[in-house]
Amino acid sequence: MAKYLISFPSAAMVVPDSEFEAVGRDAHAVIDEAKAAGVYVFAGGIDESVPPVLVSANGLVSEGGYPWAPVLDGGFTVLELPSREDAVAWAARIAKACRCEQELRVFSFDPRA
Repeated sequence: MAKYLISFPSAAMVVPDSEFEAVGRDAHAVIDEAKAAGVYVFAGGIDESVPPVLVSANGLVSEGGYPWAPVLDGGFTVLELPSREDAVAWAARIAKACRCEQELRVFSFDPRA
């Protein structure tokens, strides 16, 4: 089975304040279903109140992320699933719950990881 990353950037989630509680409830329900199905690995969101830092090979720390890369924020779910079709189905459930499209990626298998 492969591990799949299902994610969205913060800007993709445009939800009226009046629906935000329902989005949280619906999203947690999908995560609970993934846990019950035994496919859940982890989920969460980037804490945008904590700025990123770059750490070099010699341990030097500098403020900010890669200056040339898009901002990394939003929500992330990792599920372990038997097929891409299953991953698409779970991504659709998360998209419905979050009220925004989800990006789907597969992790390359590394036998030593």
